[in-house]
Amino acid sequence: MSKFWSPIVRELTPYVPGEQPREQLIKLNTNENPYPPAPGVEQALRDYPIDHLRLYPDPEATALRQALADVHGVELDQVFVGNGSDEVLALAFQAFFCQHKPLSMPAITYSFYPVYCRLYGIDYRTLALGDEWQVPLEAFSADSGGVIFANPNAPTGHGHGREAIAALLERVRECVVLVDEAYVDFGGESAVPLVSRYPNLLVTGTFSKSRSLAGLRLGYAIGSRELIEGLERIKNSFNSYPIDSIANAAGVAALLDTEHFEACREKVITTRERTRRRLSELGFEVLPSQANFVLARHPQVDAAQLFAGLRERAILVRHFNTEALRDFMRISIGTDDEMDSLIEALEGLCRQPG
Repeated sequence: MSKFWSPIVRELTPYVPGEQPREQLIKLNTNENPYPPAPGVEQALRDYPIDHLRLYPDPEATALRQALADVHGVELDQVFVGNGSDEVLALAFQAFFCQHKPLSMPAITYSFYPVYCRLYGIDYRTLALGDEWQVPLEAFSADSGGVIFANPNAPTGHGHGREAIAALLERVRECVVLVDEAYVDFGGESAVPLVSRYPNLLVTGTFSKSRSLAGLRLGYAIGSRELIEGLERIKNSFNSYPIDSIANAAGVAALLDTEHFEACREKVITTRERTRRRLSELGFEVLPSQANFVLARHPQVDAAQLFAGLRERAILVRHFNTEALRDFMRISIGTDDEMDSLIEALEGLCRQPG
């Protein structure tokens, strides 16, 4: 540790992203989309006037926000955009959750949430998942400094319907409820239609998963005008230009091509269900998923052993070495060919002698 660090830096345990390998592997560890972005994205990049790079981008990212507003049926001033949903979440933690009361979150969820809490000095409390690995919405207390959960949840894949979230919002009205919808397009039900009824609801999303733009870094939030204004105040105190001009153009193009979007997400959903069946046939317990991944464990073969064996066979999955999850692997959904290779490798790794 350096003597030049601020005290808080010494106390941080940073978020650890999934491995980004340099060698050629079947990459099923970071929930990326296995299919390319919409054709219009490539065209937007080809047509981009290079001379515009000498100019600062639109600080309001108006074109991208309007496209998002059109897709989600909300007003322009109800939309906020940032450099990936991780940045949007970070700004939301600063804007809404630095409270005297602790923030409430599931005990098993996106592991960046507690990292932000430690970074910003936010007290938080966690709620155990239910018997079927679902986020217990009924257990969130109205006496909180905020509520946050992913829906569908990561890394478990379970999602709640809109009516269940509305019931939560009926109880919790005095603090912000943030619903992280990074994976909602793969079978979940969005809470966005509820923002007109509940001014304390903030819904975040990303272009990294269903829009195949993880390498571009685009995220967004939708909520009441007062919540969006809070995010804007934090953003403009930190970085007035988080969305560059190229990302703005590519994001708009991705949103306009609904046919490509629907086709890709349906392929992912179909492959996910096929993969769940095949893993079950190999003896795995596979949690139901409304995301572009599955969480699975084998009753007789150690998950760390399977993770290492797959890595030796040039297949990457995610293994979380925590008490609650060390028996599981999280497997991102790839193409049918990639998932066939995964199943073939697991058949050999799970085969018992004799």
